[in-house]
Amino acid sequence: MPGYRKLGLPTDQRKAMLRNLVTSFLKHGKIETTETRAKETRKLAEKMITLAKRGDLHARRQVLSFVTEKDVVQKLFDEIAPQYQERNGGYTRILKVGPRRGDNAEVVILQLV
Repeated sequence: MPGYRKLGLPTDQRKAMLRNLVTSFLKHGKIETTETRAKETRKLAEKMITLAKRGDLHARRQVLSFVTEKDVVQKLFDEIAPQYQERNGGYTRILKVGPRRGDNAEVVILQLV
């Protein structure tokens, strides 16, 4: 059993979707998506915040290799990471919204704590 969810997508599409979700999440501070996508996004977003807390050049380049927008990386290192300097993990929260009308998928809001 792998350590991640496949989300019904081929590898390249899944990676692209998760990169976009993480970028949007860090840009806006919260996103609304399905529960399984939110749980996968949370894992990656928390890794990015932990890297940003280190604050060195290598960490910045590692984050840049995943996050798709430079201004979001700048915001992550300058604004988001300093807020969580004293916190050891648990930077995000998942709030359940309810089922989506079209396909009855469980919709949640993923937000920064």
